[in-house]
Amino acid sequence: MSQIQERGSTHVYKVNRISKEEIDSMAELCVYEQPPFCNAACPLKLDTRAFLKAAAAGDFKKALQLYEKIAPFPLILSRGCEAPCEAKCRLCELGDGVAIRAVEAAVARFGQQSKLGGIFRTKKKKNVAILGSGLFPLFLAGELEKKAYPITVFCEQEDLAAFLRCEAGFLDEEAFALELKRLKGKDIQFVFSCEFTRGFLEEKRGAFDVLCASESVAKRLFPEAAPVPELMYYEEEKLVSGPARGVMEAAFGAKKAALTVDRLAQNLDPRNTRGQEGPVGSRLYTDLSEAKELRRISGSGADYTPEEAAAEAGRCIQCHCEECLKSCAYLQHYKKHPGLLAREIYNNTQIIMGDHQLNKPMNACSLCGQCSVVCPNGFDMAHVCHLARQNMVSTDKMPLAPHEFALLDMLFSNNEAFLCRPQPGFERCRYVFFPGCQAAAIAPDTVRAAYEDLCARLEGGVALLLGCCGAIGDWAGRCEMEQQTREFLDRELAKLGDPIVIAGCPSCRKELSTHEGLRITGIWDVLLEIGLPAGGHGLDRPAALHDSCGARGEKQTQAAIRAIAAQLGCELVDTPYSGDRAPCCGYGGLAAYANREVAAEMTEKCLERSDAPYISYCMACRDRFARQGRESRHILELVYGTDAGDPPDISEKRKNRLALKYALQRELWGEEAMEKKLDYPLAFTPEARQMMDERMILTEDVIAVIEDFRESGEAIRDEDGLLVARRRVGNATFWVKFACEGEGFLIHRAWSHRMKVVKREG
Repeated sequence: MSQIQERGSTHVYKVNRISKEEIDSMAELCVYEQPPFCNAACPLKLDTRAFLKAAAAGDFKKALQLYEKIAPFPLILSRGCEAPCEAKCRLCELGDGVAIRAVEAAVARFGQQSKLGGIFRTKKKKNVAILGSGLFPLFLAGELEKKAYPITVFCEQEDLAAFLRCEAGFLDEEAFALELKRLKGKDIQFVFSCEFTRGFLEEKRGAFDVLCASESVAKRLFPEAAPVPELMYYEEEKLVSGPARGVMEAAFGAKKAALTVDRLAQNLDPRNTRGQEGPVGSRLYTDLSEAKELRRISGSGADYTPEEAAAEAGRCIQCHCEECLKSCAYLQHYKKHPGLLAREIYNNTQIIMGDHQLNKPMNACSLCGQCSVVCPNGFDMAHVCHLARQNMVSTDKMPLAPHEFALLDMLFSNNEAFLCRPQPGFERCRYVFFPGCQAAAIAPDTVRAAYEDLCARLEGGVALLLGCCGAIGDWAGRCEMEQQTREFLDRELAKLGDPIVIAGCPSCRKELSTHEGLRITGIWDVLLEIGLPAGGHGLDRPAALHDSCGARGEKQTQAAIRAIAAQLGCELVDTPYSGDRAPCCGYGGLAAYANREVAAEMTEKCLERSDAPYISYCMACRDRFARQGRESRHILELVYGTDAGDPPDISEKRKNRLALKYALQRELWGEEAMEKKLDYPLAFTPEARQMMDERMILTEDVIAVIEDFRESGEAIRDEDGLLVARRRVGNATFWVKFACEGEGFLIHRAWSHRMKVVKREG
């Protein structure tokens, strides 16, 4: 059998199959990082989701810390905020939205104020003066104090209590006392009983690096001047100002003014590098199907007990979009949303250019496309991983190891195990049955029964083609191998008279449908048309039907399988994520070869949907489920009354394909089969068989080592008295531990690695 050349040591960058613009466009579809609508509506950008989660848990200290990030004076903001967030709460669509403002007020009242630790902060070198009183100067002073600017507030009031009363007269006495205490604890200097004149302004201009003023003071000093509207910055006068209308507007104005002060203090244009300020849009998707229509807890924030506030916060459904993460074992394993993972894979292929830890996640995707169906925006992670693999192969950066066994298996199917014959008695056929390589490997009796049935009941002749469709080359990103397979199959089909292909596997049908001019149908469609043969029957208890990812988007195929199951008398149980939303069994995309751990999690994800036996119409699915210990049958096994039994190991799969080919050659076409037989006994311990299957070591690999030992006699004796021999086969060195038993051998262990063993002379 042909081998595959390992990548070279020098890399020629030939093709870049994915651009930054393309990855940006795809990543834009992922809304995982979009803010909840309540958060997006808040000009101050409170992390509402985290805030309500902490409050719901009764952790008012943490909730207050989150609130203090946007509110230097939380009692004032929570009592006077207009709460634009509440109208955007998704629960409003079901009834009452969360009373966010009421929870904020309760948190501000009951939460433990964090210690600022100002003595340990490094003060900024530039100092700031704030002229006037009102909500804006108060909030601005708080914002700048958090930024560690030396601040002096000049006001007309005679003391601090009068200054605060001017801003927060709507607070009750308890709240007022708490905010006054908070204000006294901040590192802000106050100068009282000031009279604001132009002379006063010019005097302070020489003493301070940045001057700020309330709107009323700014208009009094510069009645003819007009500020830059979005900044409230009097450019000619070099004066920062802000609005005096409403608590929310004053707080937001202070946020913007604080950023302007930052820019001015660094001698930068205050218009630049400001990011998104104020309310923003959001494209976040949230599934409301399981949300409860709970009514709002009565009362207001001032009246809520801590328990009531926690209960109201607990009504929040924590809006987020995890539709793909909920359904995809691959994304769950790597704990990354597709927008992030796609960018990391892009960096791996285009910037770092391979040889990086993202190679494994790139190859672990099953390429099934489930994410594109469950995602509200159709994000296709499979497309990203597929393009990345193609790019890595084309630039000679993809290691062969993850996919080598599968690729060699494809070559085996289209070489030693390949068979293409017209129906006996025909030179050209109207049809050709293409069961797929996995069907012949796992259930050869079923393949033969199906072929003989089609020959008996279809007119015009039915040829048989045993081989691989080339999907393995496509999944591995090896376009050249896929194209070679395509051309090979097209030549073989042409010899048969370009018949209609009857595919026995939905993945084969999908792959072969890309061939130009090829007519193709599924055996399930043919059976529905001509009727089921006698002798078929369903299971004697309810079963779960698993839809193949190769049939995603093929409603006709999915319906045909269900119709056949009904005719067989199967009772099918409903399962989540069926039809186009079905997950992959773990075989697709060569996940089972590249990352066995993730593939096993994919299989478990399929099986967790039901405890019933599973019926599938992809032989790889049938095999994966049986390997996990679940009763599993292929629909054609039920149709033809066959049973493949326990899942074969990798060597038995090859043996089954060859045995089917040889039996058909002898019994249908009267050809002499060139079967290879050993002239000595060879046996394996159960432990050796298990090890070989897990490590993808074939019986023929072991035979190659034993043949080399028989010829050279070279081996070492291990401490347990067993012999150990090795041989380089293709790109790997295989080691076998065995015992000689008369003329034969008993294999105890087998392993391999990709290093070369160099024998020194002398």
